[in-house]
Amino acid sequence: MKIDTFDQSAPAASRWNLGAVIDELRISREATHNIRHHGRVRELPSREAMAGIVNGLAAVLFPTHYGRPNLTDESIDYFVGDTLNTTLNRLTEQVRRALLFSAPGEAPGEAQLVERAERITRAFAAGLPAIRALLVSDVQAAYAGDPAATSVAEIMLCYPGTIAILYHRLAHSLQQLGAPFLARLIADIGHSLSGIDIHPGARIGASFFIDHGTGVVIGETAILGQRVRLYQAVTLGAKRFPADASGALIKGTPRHPIVEDDVVIYAGATILGRITIGAGSTIGGNVWLTQSVPPGSNVSQAQMRSD
Repeated sequence: MKIDTFDQSAPAASRWNLGAVIDELRISREATHNIRHHGRVRELPSREAMAGIVNGLAAVLFPTHYGRPNLTDESIDYFVGDTLNTTLNRLTEQVRRALLFSAPGEAPGEAQLVERAERITRAFAAGLPAIRALLVSDVQAAYAGDPAATSVAEIMLCYPGTIAILYHRLAHSLQQLGAPFLARLIADIGHSLSGIDIHPGARIGASFFIDHGTGVVIGETAILGQRVRLYQAVTLGAKRFPADASGALIKGTPRHPIVEDDVVIYAGATILGRITIGAGSTIGGNVWLTQSVPPGSNVSQAQMRSD
């Protein structure tokens, strides 16, 4: 039996003309099409590491749901302490890397970077109990708002909206503490897992519930009050993107909706611009809305009325 093999006689570089390709790629990378931050090679945060870090944080927040189901009253604090210590050490390194891309102008020195990363991580850890309180309110809102839900455990393990908001609460904290690049990375990992895209800059109040969830988009400057409920394919987006005199987009300007307390927005609704949805309003499915509505409104495709 004859087994065909590749011809190994020619050097790999000459077989593929690698020298010329490598030279052209270097020119593109370093000169013609250089997209490096401040033109320098820097160590990027690791997406894989951040996925593990968020898993560790989830286990710390809810040890038996996302950690180890066989934990006991005697072992749970030891598990939380060990997992939290390990996870925060790993997080500090990722924050340090991310700060290289967040700091304007010249990069700070290594000692300054490490000190700032540790300060951010310490403040983030201090905020974990408050994050857990918000997440518990979100889970309770899902259980109260979905007649199909049979238990809190089902919501925490099976609902994509729960995963999305968990990732968002963690990402938003890091965004507020000065690590926006890392926050955006966490948000994108959550998006990949849940199909729900929430920018870490969005401000979302307690008892938030996304039912079904696929295709939901919440923009950077959106503000959501308490007890807001969204269904699948809802967009809270921008109507237009202001530019400066040179034509470059102006970043960070308020351009997404404000949704007040106790608002329900049904599937497929698109709400654009810096408008306000008044408290207690209901926005029907597939509505396209670009103007504010007063509290207590019921908006459908055919009409808008205030009760």
